[in-house]
Amino acid sequence: MHKILLNSEVIVYMLSQSLILALLFIAFVYSVIIIKRWNFDSFDTKQFKLEDKSYLVSTIIVFALVLKSMLLFFFVHTIDALSEFVPGAMCGAGVIKANVYGNYVLVMGIVSVFFSFVWMSINSLDIKSKTYPYMKLKSYLFIAIFIFIVAEYILSWLYFTHINTTQAVSCCSVIYGKVGGGIPFGLDTTKLLVLFYLLFVLILLSVWLSSYMVTILSAIGFLVVAYYSVVYFFGTYIYQLPTHKCPFCMMQHYYYYVGYLVWGLLFGAIFLLCDSMIMKLFFKTNSTKSLKASLVMLVLFVLLCSGYVVVYYLKNGVLL
Repeated sequence: MHKILLNSEVIVYMLSQSLILALLFIAFVYSVIIIKRWNFDSFDTKQFKLEDKSYLVSTIIVFALVLKSMLLFFFVHTIDALSEFVPGAMCGAGVIKANVYGNYVLVMGIVSVFFSFVWMSINSLDIKSKTYPYMKLKSYLFIAIFIFIVAEYILSWLYFTHINTTQAVSCCSVIYGKVGGGIPFGLDTTKLLVLFYLLFVLILLSVWLSSYMVTILSAIGFLVVAYYSVVYFFGTYIYQLPTHKCPFCMMQHYYYYVGYLVWGLLFGAIFLLCDSMIMKLFFKTNSTKSLKASLVMLVLFVLLCSGYVVVYYLKNGVLL
Protein backbone atom coordinates (compact mmCIF):
# COMPACT_ATOMS: atom_id res chain seq x y z
CA MET A 1 0.00 0.00 0.00
CA HIS A 2 1.16 3.52 -0.79
CA LYS A 3 2.86 5.13 2.24
CA ILE A 4 0.71 8.28 2.07
CA LEU A 5 -2.48 6.22 2.36
CA LEU A 6 -1.31 5.03 5.80
CA ASN A 7 -1.24 8.60 7.12
CA SER A 8 -3.97 9.10 9.75
CA GLU A 9 -5.24 12.37 8.24
CA VAL A 10 -5.48 10.81 4.77
CA ILE A 11 -7.33 7.79 6.19
CA VAL A 12 -9.86 10.03 7.96
CA TYR A 13 -10.27 12.26 4.91
CA MET A 14 -10.77 9.48 2.36
CA LEU A 15 -13.00 7.48 4.72
CA SER A 16 -15.16 10.57 5.26
CA GLN A 17 -15.26 11.18 1.51
CA SER A 18 -16.34 7.56 0.95
CA LEU A 19 -19.14 7.75 3.52
CA ILE A 20 -20.41 11.05 2.10
CA LEU A 21 -20.30 9.61 -1.41
CA ALA A 22 -22.28 6.56 -0.25
CA LEU A 23 -24.99 8.83 1.16
CA LEU A 24 -25.04 10.92 -1.98
CA PHE A 25 -25.28 7.80 -4.14
CA ILE A 26 -28.48 6.81 -2.34
CA ALA A 27 -29.83 10.31 -2.97
CA PHE A 28 -28.66 10.09 -6.60
CA VAL A 29 -30.69 6.92 -7.24
CA TYR A 30 -33.85 8.45 -5.79
CA SER A 31 -33.24 11.72 -7.66
CA VAL A 32 -33.24 9.81 -10.95
CA ILE A 33 -36.51 8.13 -9.92
CA ILE A 34 -38.03 11.50 -8.99
CA ILE A 35 -37.11 13.00 -12.36
CA LYS A 36 -38.72 10.07 -14.20
CA ARG A 37 -41.89 9.71 -12.13
CA TRP A 38 -42.57 13.07 -10.47
CA ASN A 39 -46.00 14.51 -11.26
CA PHE A 40 -47.40 16.81 -8.60
CA ASP A 41 -50.79 16.98 -10.34
CA SER A 42 -51.23 13.27 -9.85
CA PHE A 43 -53.11 11.97 -6.77
CA ASP A 44 -52.14 8.31 -6.94
CA THR A 45 -50.33 6.38 -4.19
CA LYS A 46 -47.01 6.36 -6.04
CA GLN A 47 -46.90 10.16 -6.13
CA PHE A 48 -47.63 10.43 -2.40
CA LYS A 49 -44.86 7.94 -1.63
CA LEU A 50 -42.54 9.87 -3.93
CA GLU A 51 -43.28 13.10 -2.06
CA ASP A 52 -42.44 11.42 1.26
CA LYS A 53 -39.21 10.04 -0.17
CA SER A 54 -38.29 13.40 -1.69
CA TYR A 55 -38.22 15.00 1.78
CA LEU A 56 -35.97 12.21 3.08
CA VAL A 57 -33.70 12.53 0.05
CA SER A 58 -33.44 16.30 0.53
CA THR A 59 -32.49 15.78 4.18
CA ILE A 60 -29.78 13.29 3.23
CA ILE A 61 -28.38 15.62 0.58
CA VAL A 62 -28.32 18.63 2.90
CA PHE A 63 -26.57 16.61 5.62
CA ALA A 64 -24.00 15.18 3.17
CA LEU A 65 -23.30 18.52 1.46
CA VAL A 66 -22.79 20.30 4.79
CA LEU A 67 -20.28 17.62 5.79
CA LYS A 68 -18.64 17.90 2.35
CA SER A 69 -18.24 21.67 2.85
CA MET A 70 -16.62 21.16 6.25
CA LEU A 71 -14.33 18.51 4.78
CA LEU A 72 -12.73 21.12 2.51
CA PHE A 73 -11.01 22.65 5.54
CA PHE A 74 -9.86 19.21 6.66
CA PHE A 75 -8.37 18.60 3.21
CA VAL A 76 -6.23 21.72 3.65
CA HIS A 77 -5.20 20.49 7.10
CA THR A 78 -4.36 17.08 5.61
CA ILE A 79 -2.04 18.37 2.90
CA ASP A 80 -0.36 20.62 5.46
CA ALA A 81 0.24 17.60 7.71
CA LEU A 82 1.73 15.70 4.77
CA SER A 83 4.47 18.33 4.42
CA GLU A 84 6.37 16.37 7.10
CA PHE A 85 6.66 13.38 4.77
CA VAL A 86 7.31 15.11 1.44
CA PRO A 87 10.93 16.29 0.96
CA GLY A 88 11.26 20.03 0.30
CA ALA A 89 7.72 20.89 1.36
CA MET A 90 7.48 23.42 4.19
CA CYS A 91 3.67 23.56 4.11
CA GLY A 92 0.69 22.53 2.00
CA ALA A 93 1.90 24.62 -0.96
CA GLY A 94 4.61 22.12 -1.86
CA VAL A 95 2.37 19.11 -1.18
CA ILE A 96 -0.53 20.35 -3.32
CA LYS A 97 1.88 20.69 -6.24
CA ALA A 98 3.52 17.31 -5.63
CA ASN A 99 1.71 16.02 -8.73
CA VAL A 100 -0.67 17.23 -11.44
CA TYR A 101 -3.81 16.21 -9.52
CA GLY A 102 -3.45 18.37 -6.40
CA ASN A 103 -4.66 21.71 -7.73
CA TYR A 104 -7.59 20.05 -9.52
CA VAL A 105 -8.75 18.40 -6.29
CA LEU A 106 -8.57 21.68 -4.37
CA VAL A 107 -10.34 23.73 -7.06
CA MET A 108 -13.01 21.09 -7.60
CA GLY A 109 -13.59 20.96 -3.85
CA ILE A 110 -14.14 24.73 -3.74
CA VAL A 111 -16.46 24.66 -6.78
CA SER A 112 -18.52 21.77 -5.37
CA VAL A 113 -18.99 23.70 -2.11
CA PHE A 114 -20.24 26.75 -4.03
CA PHE A 115 -22.83 24.76 -5.99
CA SER A 116 -23.81 23.02 -2.76
CA PHE A 117 -24.69 26.46 -1.38
CA VAL A 118 -26.84 27.13 -4.46
CA TRP A 119 -28.56 23.73 -4.24
CA MET A 120 -29.40 24.22 -0.56
CA SER A 121 -30.91 27.63 -1.30
CA ILE A 122 -33.09 26.20 -4.08
CA ASN A 123 -34.04 23.31 -1.82
CA SER A 124 -35.07 25.75 0.91
CA LEU A 125 -37.35 27.56 -1.56
CA ASP A 126 -38.80 24.30 -2.81
CA ILE A 127 -39.62 22.97 0.67
CA LYS A 128 -41.27 26.24 1.74
CA SER A 129 -43.62 26.07 -1.26
CA LYS A 130 -46.62 23.74 -1.06
CA THR A 131 -46.37 22.75 -4.72
CA TYR A 132 -42.65 21.82 -4.87
CA PRO A 133 -42.05 23.95 -7.99
CA TYR A 134 -38.29 23.32 -8.09
CA MET A 135 -38.27 19.58 -7.43
CA LYS A 136 -37.02 18.56 -10.87
CA LEU A 137 -34.68 21.53 -11.16
CA LYS A 138 -32.92 20.77 -7.89
CA SER A 139 -32.83 17.06 -8.81
CA TYR A 140 -31.04 17.84 -12.08
CA LEU A 141 -28.67 20.19 -10.26
CA PHE A 142 -27.93 17.57 -7.61
CA ILE A 143 -27.15 14.95 -10.25
CA ALA A 144 -24.65 17.37 -11.82
CA ILE A 145 -23.11 18.06 -8.38
CA PHE A 146 -22.96 14.31 -7.65
CA ILE A 147 -21.11 13.58 -10.91
CA PHE A 148 -18.72 16.43 -10.12
CA ILE A 149 -18.09 15.07 -6.59
CA VAL A 150 -17.49 11.56 -7.98
CA ALA A 151 -14.86 13.01 -10.34
CA GLU A 152 -13.29 14.87 -7.39
CA TYR A 153 -13.27 11.64 -5.36
CA ILE A 154 -11.44 9.75 -8.12
CA LEU A 155 -8.93 12.57 -8.48
CA SER A 156 -8.38 12.52 -4.70
CA TRP A 157 -7.33 8.88 -4.88
CA LEU A 158 -5.05 9.62 -7.84
CA TYR A 159 -3.59 12.59 -5.98
CA PHE A 160 -2.73 10.79 -2.76
CA THR A 161 -1.45 7.63 -4.49
CA HIS A 162 0.85 9.65 -6.77
CA ILE A 163 2.61 11.70 -4.09
CA ASN A 164 6.27 10.71 -4.24
CA THR A 165 7.83 10.69 -0.76
CA THR A 166 11.36 10.25 -2.13
CA GLN A 167 11.41 13.13 -4.61
CA ALA A 168 11.84 16.72 -3.44
CA VAL A 169 9.17 19.31 -4.28
CA SER A 170 9.36 23.10 -4.41
CA CYS A 171 8.75 25.05 -1.22
CA CYS A 172 6.34 27.99 -1.04
CA SER A 173 9.11 30.58 -1.40
CA VAL A 174 9.92 29.14 -4.83
CA ILE A 175 6.30 28.62 -5.90
CA TYR A 176 5.09 32.10 -4.92
CA GLY A 177 8.36 34.02 -5.13
CA LYS A 178 10.00 35.61 -8.14
CA VAL A 179 11.00 32.22 -9.45
CA GLY A 180 7.33 31.20 -9.42
CA GLY A 181 6.29 34.18 -11.49
CA GLY A 182 5.04 36.68 -8.90
CA ILE A 183 1.84 38.69 -9.36
CA PRO A 184 0.05 37.82 -12.63
CA PHE A 185 -1.64 40.06 -15.23
CA GLY A 186 1.37 42.43 -15.23
CA LEU A 187 0.24 44.01 -11.95
CA ASP A 188 2.46 45.37 -9.21
CA THR A 189 1.54 45.57 -5.53
CA THR A 190 0.16 49.11 -5.74
CA LYS A 191 -2.17 48.34 -8.66
CA LEU A 192 -3.25 45.13 -6.95
CA LEU A 193 -4.25 46.99 -3.78
CA VAL A 194 -6.08 49.67 -5.75
CA LEU A 195 -8.11 46.96 -7.47
CA PHE A 196 -8.69 45.24 -4.11
CA TYR A 197 -10.32 48.27 -2.46
CA LEU A 198 -12.08 49.48 -5.63
CA LEU A 199 -13.75 46.12 -6.14
CA PHE A 200 -14.71 46.03 -2.47
CA VAL A 201 -16.43 49.43 -2.81
CA LEU A 202 -18.01 48.35 -6.11
CA ILE A 203 -19.57 45.32 -4.42
CA LEU A 204 -21.06 47.49 -1.68
CA LEU A 205 -22.42 49.99 -4.21
CA SER A 206 -23.86 47.34 -6.52
CA VAL A 207 -25.63 45.67 -3.59
CA TRP A 208 -27.03 49.03 -2.48
CA LEU A 209 -28.23 49.75 -6.03
CA SER A 210 -29.65 46.22 -6.40
CA SER A 211 -27.56 45.58 -9.49
CA TYR A 212 -27.45 41.80 -9.22
CA MET A 213 -25.31 40.89 -12.23
CA VAL A 214 -22.76 43.61 -11.46
CA THR A 215 -22.56 42.28 -7.90
CA ILE A 216 -21.86 38.73 -9.12
CA LEU A 217 -19.18 39.85 -11.58
CA SER A 218 -17.52 42.22 -9.11
CA ALA A 219 -17.61 39.48 -6.43
CA ILE A 220 -15.86 37.01 -8.74
CA GLY A 221 -13.30 39.68 -9.67
CA PHE A 222 -12.76 40.50 -6.00
CA LEU A 223 -12.20 36.82 -5.18
CA VAL A 224 -9.36 36.60 -7.71
CA VAL A 225 -7.80 39.93 -6.73
CA ALA A 226 -8.20 39.24 -3.00
CA TYR A 227 -6.43 35.90 -3.36
CA TYR A 228 -3.36 37.49 -4.93
CA SER A 229 -3.54 40.45 -2.52
CA VAL A 230 -3.37 38.13 0.47
CA VAL A 231 -0.57 36.03 -1.02
CA TYR A 232 1.63 38.89 -2.21
CA PHE A 233 0.83 41.70 0.22
CA PHE A 234 -1.39 41.14 3.27
CA GLY A 235 0.13 37.74 3.97
CA THR A 236 3.59 39.24 4.38
CA TYR A 237 2.24 41.22 7.35
CA ILE A 238 0.82 38.07 8.88
CA TYR A 239 4.27 36.49 8.58
CA GLN A 240 5.98 39.84 9.31
CA LEU A 241 8.47 38.99 6.61
CA PRO A 242 8.43 40.67 3.15
CA THR A 243 9.86 37.62 1.38
CA HIS A 244 7.37 35.12 2.82
CA LYS A 245 4.50 34.81 0.33
CA CYS A 246 2.29 31.79 0.77
CA PRO A 247 -1.46 31.09 1.14
CA PHE A 248 -0.89 27.93 3.20
CA CYS A 249 1.65 28.73 5.94
CA MET A 250 -0.78 31.12 7.66
CA MET A 251 -2.94 28.08 8.46
CA GLN A 252 -0.24 26.63 10.69
CA HIS A 253 -0.06 26.96 14.48
CA TYR A 254 2.88 29.37 14.23
CA TYR A 255 0.39 32.00 13.01
CA TYR A 256 -2.48 30.89 15.27
CA TYR A 257 -4.31 29.24 12.34
CA VAL A 258 -5.46 32.67 11.17
CA GLY A 259 -5.39 31.46 7.57
CA TYR A 260 -8.54 29.44 8.17
CA LEU A 261 -10.27 32.63 9.27
CA VAL A 262 -8.88 34.68 6.37
CA TRP A 263 -9.83 32.22 3.64
CA GLY A 264 -13.03 31.17 5.40
CA LEU A 265 -14.25 34.76 5.51
CA LEU A 266 -13.28 35.42 1.89
CA PHE A 267 -14.79 32.32 0.31
CA GLY A 268 -17.79 32.33 2.65
CA ALA A 269 -18.55 35.96 1.81
CA ILE A 270 -18.26 35.47 -1.96
CA PHE A 271 -20.21 32.20 -1.97
CA LEU A 272 -23.09 33.64 0.08
CA LEU A 273 -23.08 36.88 -1.90
CA CYS A 274 -23.22 35.15 -5.30
CA ASP A 275 -25.80 32.69 -3.97
CA SER A 276 -28.08 35.47 -2.71
CA MET A 277 -27.74 37.35 -6.01
CA ILE A 278 -28.59 34.20 -7.99
CA MET A 279 -31.67 33.73 -5.83
CA LYS A 280 -32.74 37.34 -6.45
CA LEU A 281 -31.90 37.30 -10.15
CA PHE A 282 -33.41 33.96 -11.21
CA PHE A 283 -35.89 33.08 -8.45
CA LYS A 284 -37.08 36.57 -7.44
CA THR A 285 -36.68 35.73 -3.78
CA ASN A 286 -35.54 37.95 -0.95
CA SER A 287 -32.52 36.22 0.63
CA THR A 288 -31.85 38.99 3.16
CA LYS A 289 -30.15 36.79 5.76
CA SER A 290 -27.60 35.37 3.29
CA LEU A 291 -26.93 38.83 1.89
CA LYS A 292 -26.38 40.39 5.32
CA ALA A 293 -24.16 37.49 6.40
CA SER A 294 -22.07 37.79 3.22
CA LEU A 295 -21.57 41.54 3.66
CA VAL A 296 -20.59 41.12 7.31
CA MET A 297 -18.05 38.44 6.35
CA LEU A 298 -16.74 40.58 3.49
CA VAL A 299 -16.24 43.63 5.70
CA LEU A 300 -14.57 41.49 8.40
CA PHE A 301 -12.23 40.04 5.77
CA VAL A 302 -11.17 43.47 4.53
CA LEU A 303 -10.78 44.78 8.11
CA LEU A 304 -8.75 41.74 9.14
CA CYS A 305 -6.36 42.03 6.19
CA SER A 306 -6.02 45.80 6.56
CA GLY A 307 -5.67 45.47 10.34
CA TYR A 308 -2.48 43.44 10.04
CA VAL A 309 -0.92 46.23 7.97
CA VAL A 310 -2.07 48.98 10.35
CA VAL A 311 -0.91 47.14 13.48
CA TYR A 312 2.50 46.43 11.95
CA TYR A 313 2.91 50.06 10.96
CA LEU A 314 1.90 51.34 14.40
CA LYS A 315 4.40 48.99 16.07
CA ASN A 316 7.34 49.53 13.74
CA GLY A 317 6.71 52.88 12.07
CA VAL A 318 7.44 51.44 8.61
CA LEU A 319 5.78 49.25 6.01
CA LEU A 320 7.27 46.02 4.71
